[in-house]
Amino acid sequence: MLIAFTYNLQMTQNEDEAEFDRPETVEAIAASLTRLGHQVELVEVSGPASRIVARLEALKPQLVFNTAEGKYGRYREAFYPGLFDQLGLPFTGSDAYVCSVTLDKRLTKMMLSSAWIPTPQYYFVDNMSNWNPPELRFPVILKPNFEGSSKGITQDSIVDRLDDVKDRAEALLKRYPSGVLIEEFIAGKDVTVPFLEAVRPKTGGILPPAEYIIATEAMQDRKYNIYDFELKQFDYESVSVRVPAEISHDAMREIMTLSKRIYEILGVRDLGRVDFRVTPDGKPYFIELNALPSLEPGAGIYISAGVAGLHGMDAVMSAVIKNAAKRQGVEITKSRSRLRRKSYRVGLTYNLKRIIPLDSDGDDSEAEYDSPTTVEAIGNAIESFGHDVVFLEATPELPAIIGASSIDFAFNIAEGIQGRSRESQVPAILELLDIPYIGSDPATMSIALDKALCKKILTQAGIPNPKFFVMRTGNERIPKEMSFPLLVKPVAEGSSKGVMAKSAVEDENQLREVAGELIRQYKQSVLVEEFLVGREFTVGLLGDYRPKVLPPMEIIFNNPEVKRPVYSFDHKQKESPEIRYQVPAQLDAKLLREIEKVARGAFNALGCRDVARVDIRLDNKGKPYFIECNPLPGLTPEWSDLCLIAKAAGMDYRTLIGEIMAPSIRRLREKEKLNAKARMQS
Repeated sequence: MLIAFTYNLQMTQNEDEAEFDRPETVEAIAASLTRLGHQVELVEVSGPASRIVARLEALKPQLVFNTAEGKYGRYREAFYPGLFDQLGLPFTGSDAYVCSVTLDKRLTKMMLSSAWIPTPQYYFVDNMSNWNPPELRFPVILKPNFEGSSKGITQDSIVDRLDDVKDRAEALLKRYPSGVLIEEFIAGKDVTVPFLEAVRPKTGGILPPAEYIIATEAMQDRKYNIYDFELKQFDYESVSVRVPAEISHDAMREIMTLSKRIYEILGVRDLGRVDFRVTPDGKPYFIELNALPSLEPGAGIYISAGVAGLHGMDAVMSAVIKNAAKRQGVEITKSRSRLRRKSYRVGLTYNLKRIIPLDSDGDDSEAEYDSPTTVEAIGNAIESFGHDVVFLEATPELPAIIGASSIDFAFNIAEGIQGRSRESQVPAILELLDIPYIGSDPATMSIALDKALCKKILTQAGIPNPKFFVMRTGNERIPKEMSFPLLVKPVAEGSSKGVMAKSAVEDENQLREVAGELIRQYKQSVLVEEFLVGREFTVGLLGDYRPKVLPPMEIIFNNPEVKRPVYSFDHKQKESPEIRYQVPAQLDAKLLREIEKVARGAFNALGCRDVARVDIRLDNKGKPYFIECNPLPGLTPEWSDLCLIAKAAGMDYRTLIGEIMAPSIRRLREKEKLNAKARMQS
């Protein structure tokens, strides 16, 4: 059947992404579901909810396989289950209520302790102004109340003296202002009890308990035997899993009995994991419950399931899907997903590249057009979603042809033939014929192509831009506020046409020489802007009014002897030892937010839709500035910037095309509903 696999992708080792799935985990789960005979659609959810809704509505999956942790807030794990409920989509795992409760460690402990489940004594603090020293037995352990994956837990989290607790709590609360839990530290070992609801009915889905074993070498610098953040995120090879846990028979029986009651009390469904600390004399204490347990290769749930007779990842995935489908009344089918979705007749509008420039001295008149290979790749990706593709080359005959093509919507990558507004030609024709289409509208296309007009609009919108002016003849006076070095380029070209190493000019003579040359060659004005000396990035965006910002890609210039490095036309035509790409770019959190703000601000101010790529460069102080926006970014597999960025964000080429199409399909379905309603009323 058609399964949408929803997840957060871990792209960095920053603590903010500690609970997200690593790329290898996503790949392993998707491969397992595929081996089980299902069609799997990857839906990475680290973006606006509107984009996720559009993607899911376009896919219409029979089941959602969910591992998404959410990104912000005390109820983040509940967000996606709640969204699936609202969309009427069956999904794996617990519902929004259970996910809310189990992420809140204090609330979970309150519920379970009232049911006589042994838990360590604890104290909760979310405001130091009403601080009262906790009356607890020392040592104590301090941890964020609303975090998982051992976030915020280090060897220093365990405190032996009451005098140190306040300072530690205050410091931790600054990092995790939603609240800090202070609980008595239980000396002993970490034991976890996985849960698969469909397995072992006699035990209520309880699998054999697992024990975490920390390597002797890793323990040399650790005072306490705890599975802390460093071990989980960086030194995970030093931790192994032993099943069954090495505890007494009585302790084993008690811990399994307690686990069954815990899962029943909290209402966990399909899968889960409950963590205990077990004292040396075999007394178990409940620590926390994870309704979204790790499914990475080698996770304890697979090992415990193997001991119970369920061998391998495929067997566990199958058990989860069967249980979720059964309780939600979903029929499990194989390879029939396309029959359950509405297919459309999609017109792929494009300009075909027949002249291939080798460098900046060649004929670049068709440099922005797409090769037959790219057109075919896009068509194949569209067809893989069950749609029919009509190939429509954007020649002067297109207006006569497209009206008779009977397409439901257009996937437009056409650059247009000539003129300053050429990129708006095909969208304008489509609007005239009332044919829905993918991508930005004619106004946005025209503005984005005219770099000077684009910068004027974005400056008014408060988006940081380098200082600039326009030269129409090459003889214009240079404004007083402009200072060298400057960058010169055609005002209305894409694909870096006319951008060369010599486009960075050091003085007036160079400026006038290069400007005159470009004006004569491209028969248009040139944009002159201050040359920014900092790092250069390009950022992909997907969606509509609240786009998802993909991880920035940095263009790194390899030759330190080049005084003014420029990402030129030649670099975009073929591989060059002068540059390399790093994606995701290595950025601190502050700079990443600033770059995302500029990219998103430009996207929204220009009225972009569905897809765009924004180029950004830093000044000598590290401040990001908008350079230009391309609402028709290249889609050549394994080559175009956006494709490389999407790949780093966990999207294969097919998924990228699906993400671009999703908002358009949503708009088309909304239009169909309105038309149907109007027919009923008439």
